[in-house]
Amino acid sequence: MGSDRAQFQEATPAASLPAPSPSVTELQEALANGETTVRELVEAAMARIDALDQQGATVNAVIEINPDALTIADELDAELASGTMRSPMHGIPVLIKDNIGTGDQMETTAGSLALVGLKAHTDSAVARQLREAGMVILGKTNLSEWANIRSFYASSGWSGRGGQTVNPYLLDRNASGSSSGSGAAAAAGYVAVTVGTETNGSIVSPAGNCGVVGIKPTVGLVSRVGVIPISHSQDTIGPMATSVASAAALLNVLAAPDPADAASNGEWPVFGSGEATPVASLAATPEVTIQPIPSYPQHPSGGIPEVDYTAALDPTGLQGARIGVLRGSTGFSPDADAVFEEAIAAMREAGAEIVDPVEIPSEADPAWGNDTLPVLEWELKAGLADYFAGFLPEGAPIASLADVIAFNDEHADEELQYFDQGIFVSAESRTGLDDPEYQATVLRLQYAGRDNGLDAALESNALDALIAPTNAPATKIDLVNGDFFIGGTSTLAAIAGYPLVTVPAGYRHGLPIGVTFMGGAFSEETLIRLAYAFEQQVQVWTAPSFVPGSVIPPEE
Repeated sequence: MGSDRAQFQEATPAASLPAPSPSVTELQEALANGETTVRELVEAAMARIDALDQQGATVNAVIEINPDALTIADELDAELASGTMRSPMHGIPVLIKDNIGTGDQMETTAGSLALVGLKAHTDSAVARQLREAGMVILGKTNLSEWANIRSFYASSGWSGRGGQTVNPYLLDRNASGSSSGSGAAAAAGYVAVTVGTETNGSIVSPAGNCGVVGIKPTVGLVSRVGVIPISHSQDTIGPMATSVASAAALLNVLAAPDPADAASNGEWPVFGSGEATPVASLAATPEVTIQPIPSYPQHPSGGIPEVDYTAALDPTGLQGARIGVLRGSTGFSPDADAVFEEAIAAMREAGAEIVDPVEIPSEADPAWGNDTLPVLEWELKAGLADYFAGFLPEGAPIASLADVIAFNDEHADEELQYFDQGIFVSAESRTGLDDPEYQATVLRLQYAGRDNGLDAALESNALDALIAPTNAPATKIDLVNGDFFIGGTSTLAAIAGYPLVTVPAGYRHGLPIGVTFMGGAFSEETLIRLAYAFEQQVQVWTAPSFVPGSVIPPEE
C-alpha cells in the first residue's frame, strides 16, 4: 500500500544492530528444533534493548529489565531438556506494561514516582498466566503516566519514572499511548510480543502509530486483577506484536476467566443499596428497554468462551465476510483516508462484501460524549483505593488518590515539570460509586455504545465487523502543549466494553497508519480471522529505521 516517503535524515543502520526478534512461530520452531535456547532468546532481546533503548536511537520504551530473567530462562531450558513444555508459548520472552503487577523484584508504578519502592506483594492474574505458560517476563515497558488519566495536557508516552518514549519510525514523533512502551518495543523488535492495557484507545492507538498489531479484548475476557486500574467498566489487557499470528498466540495465554474479576462472570458490582437506577432521559422513550443497572459484556453462552485464537488464522477469512465502513470516522486526515481507501479495496479484492456507509445511531446525538470522562473519574478514585489496599505493602504511604495528588504536589519538580494533574483533582472531588448519578451515567454510555451503537449497526446490517482508520500519521512530541492527535475510533468500543483489532495498513511520510476492525461482545475470533486475512492480503509491514528527524516537503 502507500509509502509516500519524505526526505529523511540518516536512519540507524540496521546492519549495525542486534537482529530484531523473530515472530512467535519462528521462535517456537527454533526452540522445538533445538536451534536455540530460552537463555539465548533472552540474551538476544537484552542485546537489542541495550543497543536501541537508552543509547543509539534512544527509543526509551523499557522502564525496567527483570533481574531474574536469565535465571528463569535457565529453569525453562531445563524443563525443555526434560521433555516438559508448559504451553506453546514456553520460553518466549515478553515485555509487559508497568501498570501490570508482578510480585517479584520489579516495580509496578504506572510510571509514577509515587509508587516507586511500593512493590506489589503478589502477581497480577496476567503475570501469573504468563509465568504458568512458561513465558519469560523480560521487563516492564514505559507508559503515559497513570495510563494517561492524570492531566488534560499530557504528552503520551511520558512518565515521571520513565521519561518520554518515542516512535521508532521517526524519533521526534509520538508513539501515542497509553501503552506507548509496549507499542514501541514491539515495533523496535525487542521481543515478539508485548502486553498493553486499554481503557479507551490505549492499545490500538499506540499500535496504529507504531505500526504493529494490537488486540483490545472484550472487557472480561482477560482478568484485570492486580493491574493498576482506571475504570472497572472499561479496562482490559491485550497483546501487541508485529503480526496477527503472534498477537493471537499471546491472546491464548491472556484469555482466561477469573472469579476474582467481576467482569469474568458478568456480575456488575453492587454499590450501596443496589437499588435499580432509573434513567429518566431514556425511560421517557417507550420503545427503549433499559437494563435496571449497568452490566459487563455478555457472551451468548452465558460464560467466557474458551477459544484457540490461532485457529482463526485463515488467509481466506475475508471471503464472503460482510464488512461495514464507518464513514463518520473518516475525514480527519487525508493521509489516513487515502490508506483507508486502499484497505477497503484490498478487502473487496479478497472477497469481502463491503457495506458502505454504515451509520451508528447514537452518533446522531453525541451528547453522551460528555459522560465519558466523569465515569472514568468516578471509577478511578474508587479503583485506585481498592488496588492500593489489595496489592501495596501494609502501611504504604500511598493509600488513596488524594495521597497521590499530595505526593505530586510535594515532588512537583519531578512529577509536574511539564503538565498538571487536573484530571486527578477532578476525580478526587467525585462521590462514591453508590451515587445514583454514577450508575445512570454508566447506563447512558452503555446504551450509546451497545444497543444504540455498535450492536445496532452490526445487527441491522447483518455485518461480521465494522472498519475505520485507526490513526493519522504520528504528530511530533510536545511536552509543552501536550498531545495533538487527529481522529480516533476507539470510544464506542470503550464504553461498550467491546473488542478491537488494529492492523498496519500503509505508510505516509514514513509513518504507519492502521485500520481497525470492531465487533460485538466476544467477537475476537471473528475479528482475528478478518484481520489476519487482511494482513496476508496487503503484506505492508515494514520495520522501522529509527530515523532521528524528518524534513516534510512544504505544501504546494
